[in-house]
Amino acid sequence: MSVCKNLKGYARHHERVADFFSLLAVALFFGTLLLGATYYNPITNWIKQDILLHAPTLILLLLVDIFLIFLFLNVGSARFTSEEEGCFQTFRGRRAGSGSIGMMFNSWLHHIEHVGKKHR
Repeated sequence: MSVCKNLKGYARHHERVADFFSLLAVALFFGTLLLGATYYNPITNWIKQDILLHAPTLILLLLVDIFLIFLFLNVGSARFTSEEEGCFQTFRGRRAGSGSIGMMFNSWLHHIEHVGKKHR
């Protein structure tokens, strides 16, 4: 059993944990925005000191922050998924291998219509 299924199963049975992860994702998002706005001048001065080292470091930190936000949102939304649904899914157009652009668009549209129904 994968880590993803363990987390989803735990979040399904303990709804408060899922709510906490959703709240943590929102707090991390707005906290990042607040820190960026509050410390804008010190951050830009720090980057200007050594742009070749500090700019990639800042970009890496932002990517880790975005990854954590999506991870927390994924764990938080696990309570809305069904038991048999897998962890990683894609829309049918990629798996079907149809060469027609119209069929791929139709499959994508069908997928998008049903994604909203799962999260209501």
